[in-house]
Amino acid sequence: MGLHSGAPVKLRLLPGPAGSGIIFRRTDLDGFEVEATGRNVARVSYATSLMKKGVLISTTEHLLSALIGCGIDNAIVELDNLELPILDGSARPFVELIRDAGTRKQRRPRTYLRILRGLELREGDKFIAVYPAETYSVQYTINFPHPLIGKEMFRVHLSDGNYLRDIAPARTFGLREEEQAMRNMGLIRGASNENCIVLTRNGIENPPLRYTDEFVRHKVLDLIGDLALLGKQILGNVVADRAGHAMHTALVSRLLRDRSLWEETTVEEESTAAPLATTMSAGQSL
Repeated sequence: MGLHSGAPVKLRLLPGPAGSGIIFRRTDLDGFEVEATGRNVARVSYATSLMKKGVLISTTEHLLSALIGCGIDNAIVELDNLELPILDGSARPFVELIRDAGTRKQRRPRTYLRILRGLELREGDKFIAVYPAETYSVQYTINFPHPLIGKEMFRVHLSDGNYLRDIAPARTFGLREEEQAMRNMGLIRGASNENCIVLTRNGIENPPLRYTDEFVRHKVLDLIGDLALLGKQILGNVVADRAGHAMHTALVSRLLRDRSLWEETTVEEESTAAPLATTMSAGQSL
């Protein structure tokens, strides 16, 4: 079911043609398609949603993060409702299904979005920036007034295996004392102890944690998913401090508007041609 809507949903991942990117397809609306790009970003308060011609695709960040983490450039995501399933609150179930289905290299070389100049955004004590680099790395800092969280920082280079080991299993989290207020706002109708970490005033209602710093790792997971809306994997160093979905997608929007900040490029690896774009080799259903 969806985390916020509580609505049941069936999702299927299919291979995508080279150069197509990630496309969401609403099978309950005659196969209407919504591309996973910044121009289709809609609501971004407690989740990142896309909208095109009034058709909504909600809570996209976990699956998009898994696709980037698995090196998937092109895929079709079919679903029969407005919100993606929350599963266990992390990207790990998506990653496992993608790996079970397998991936296939395509003929077209993978193109990257290489950051040429730094871009910084600030909003009060919130901050997000991206700087030139030869690889893709993310550094995130959070600061929550809770005895089990406080200030946490995590940095990851998205090289082979790092995402699967260090990021994908990290689950979303929320405070029990905020539950009713969020439900009154029409949110977290599908939340449960099975799909998120539930924090009480002084502890955790459903231990154990998967990492001692699982909270900040999940923020990294979200950020990677939101930056997937650039439409290409990036070559740059992303730094965020208490940012959140709205600032993540604001960075995407600013980058897409200013072509002087980046260039499209392929990457030559030692003694090999540029890496090829990747799609799934078979469909996989949830």
